[in-house]
Amino acid sequence: MVNTLEGLKIGYCITGSFCTFEKAFAALAQLVSTKAEVTPIMSFNAAQLDTRFGKAKDHIERLERTTGKKVIKTIEDAEPIGPKKLYDIIVVAPCTANTLAKLAVGITDTPVTMAVKSHIRNSRPVLIGISTNDALAAAAKNIGALQNYKNYYFVPYTQDDYLNKPNSIVARFELIPEAIVKAMNAIQIQPLIFRK
Repeated sequence: MVNTLEGLKIGYCITGSFCTFEKAFAALAQLVSTKAEVTPIMSFNAAQLDTRFGKAKDHIERLERTTGKKVIKTIEDAEPIGPKKLYDIIVVAPCTANTLAKLAVGITDTPVTMAVKSHIRNSRPVLIGISTNDALAAAAKNIGALQNYKNYYFVPYTQDDYLNKPNSIVARFELIPEAIVKAMNAIQIQPLIFRK
């Protein structure tokens, strides 16, 4: 029975939902503060694109400074995760609809999808923190598929702007630590859907 994050080895994946990067960085820093061992992993887009939310090199430097570990940002560097059993759990937060769809159908073409594929082959848990504008539209079937797959767990989520973006959902990043503990005990944290 896992009751604490201390000592857990966590692979923390970040994909290209740039508007939620600040929430992701705060969640990652919170995990580090619990004395979990956190390794950052970035998708190609997250690691390479400069946006109005910041420059890629600055994001990488911040992650490495916070965790004390080099960011995994190539498929080659992500592949040994499973064979070497590097992590107790992998967290993907933010997880875009693009990454979600790839995970749902087994496409492995980014460092994040390779990290998850390599890790889950050992029947170890993966925690998804969804962040997408089409969660209740085109991406809904993939959310449903992954919620039904063994060893996948979800961070509780909510509609972030139901009036202007009625299909948009964002994970409750502040619940990631609790969701990790639950997932490590093969439990889906509840309630899964929150109202603001």
